[in-house]
Amino acid sequence: MAGITKNTVVTLDYTVTDIDGMPVDEGQEPLSYLHGGYDDVFPQIEAALEGKSAGDSIIINLQPAEAFGEYDADLVRIESVDAFNEEVKVGMQLEQTENGHDLLFTVTDVAEGKVVLDGNHPLAGMALVFEGTVISVRPASEREIRAGKSMATVR
Repeated sequence: MAGITKNTVVTLDYTVTDIDGMPVDEGQEPLSYLHGGYDDVFPQIEAALEGKSAGDSIIINLQPAEAFGEYDADLVRIESVDAFNEEVKVGMQLEQTENGHDLLFTVTDVAEGKVVLDGNHPLAGMALVFEGTVISVRPASEREIRAGKSMATVR
């Protein structure tokens, strides 16, 4: 049975919970990624999967800095509702460019003519538990290696 090494495509059944066991991502669809430092999954997950084979399982505890980062209060903005060309509702996501970088902000509150925008990832600041079971491992195609990702992830 082939083990997971650089340039293999790995398919996992997985779940992600917070440290209290509350579901964050129930892994409705299997996760396929190109193994070997292509940034398709967090480095700690790749390291734990190295050498594993179909049927093997892992449980990884990820601290915020190892997952979606620490919560950064500087990424929260309050703007006038008049600054927007459309009606703004809680949950909407808006892209803004700052210092040449595109940032995705989520509207977290609209009240008294003000809009609160949060540029943090929704899971920023959370410690997470990743549980995964390897479904399959196969050699990556030359096309996948050139693209730096599994063709199973290309939509």
